[in-house]
Amino acid sequence: MDYVLNFSVVWRSFDHLLGGLGLSLLLALGSILIGMAIGLVVSFALISPVAIARNLAGAYVTVTRNTPLLVLVLFTYFALPDLGVRLGDIESFVATLAIYSGGYLAEVFRAGMLSVPKGLSEAGQAIGLTRMQIRFSIIMPIMFRNVLPALGSTVISLFKDTSLAAAIAVPELTYQARKINVESFRVVETWIIASLLYVCTCAVLAMLFRRVERHLAIPR
Repeated sequence: MDYVLNFSVVWRSFDHLLGGLGLSLLLALGSILIGMAIGLVVSFALISPVAIARNLAGAYVTVTRNTPLLVLVLFTYFALPDLGVRLGDIESFVATLAIYSGGYLAEVFRAGMLSVPKGLSEAGQAIGLTRMQIRFSIIMPIMFRNVLPALGSTVISLFKDTSLAAAIAVPELTYQARKINVESFRVVETWIIASLLYVCTCAVLAMLFRRVERHLAIPR
């Protein structure tokens, strides 16, 4: 093999990669915040005593978890305009990733709620709390602490999924790397740097979640 690595071209365009990384983080942050709100509502529906609510929530989770994310991204961006719904490329991707993550987070939150001892809800009822007060002041704080490891994994996975935004020309990290690659023909160097940026960012996110877990852990 006579290939000689030369990172100089990539370094000259490194600010574009950093800009793309910043946009990737913003895409992930916007998607996860909206996705958490969706997931929370759907998780309550999944454990609701009302059958129609459970069935609708179950159908949503089944569709989102069993459809490839790229298919959803392309459908939202290319098909919805034909149905009268027009979104910008970034808005389209954030909406898609939020809806997609809502399905996964609904199951994460549902499992977290089921892990909360029933005795705590009964204690809340005994002191006169309403159902909503029990959910917000007792169940949700404990649930969020219980699901932190799974939530961290989902956030990291969603950050990596932002690379699919390149398919609709959103200038995030993968799009910028592909652009540098096309302009410089330094395929190996470009994707080595882009991969390192993804790995380092995921490692930092994992470290932050571990620190939060340790901070909120109950002493044994």
